[in-house]
Amino acid sequence: MTTPNKDLEKVEVRIKWDPSDRGETPNDLDIIAATYPADEPYGSPAYLVHFDSRAPDGTITLDRDSRTGQGLGYDEVMTLELDRLSDAYARVVVGVAIQQRDGRKTFGAIENTGVQVREGYTTLAEDDFSAVGAATAAVVAEFVRDGSGGWHFHGTVRGFDGDPEEFAAAMGGRAFGG
Repeated sequence: MTTPNKDLEKVEVRIKWDPSDRGETPNDLDIIAATYPADEPYGSPAYLVHFDSRAPDGTITLDRDSRTGQGLGYDEVMTLELDRLSDAYARVVVGVAIQQRDGRKTFGAIENTGVQVREGYTTLAEDDFSAVGAATAAVVAEFVRDGSGGWHFHGTVRGFDGDPEEFAAAMGGRAFGG
């Protein structure tokens, strides 16, 4: 049996948002996961998972991708099978970035944004991005492997201002992760 914050096995990160008004550039939010090696957990990521990609070993997948926010429920869903992730990795950081097309969009400018982190039927964290309304991206979850091999969840929403590429490069650094 798992507890809400430790010995995690299979986790989902889900985001939702409302579509833009008719005639405006579509609201496009993306979940990004960065996996870090055990020997350098705050260095460069070993790999990134985002739209149109998955982990090389299939342990992290984007199950649902939206470019507009249209539809019911959560618009994007990423599954992280932490219990299957190689011992070579000790940290996974998950973030959300807003695609910046035709101007600057922030969380505060997009209606009904939300993120939920779940393991099975247990909600580990939920947030509406209101505390980072001026940001264009945010770290939403950090998973760290302990000495016994169990995974622990650190939930916090930390904003970032920059494009998705800059965010992906910076999201796992000590400024975000510790």
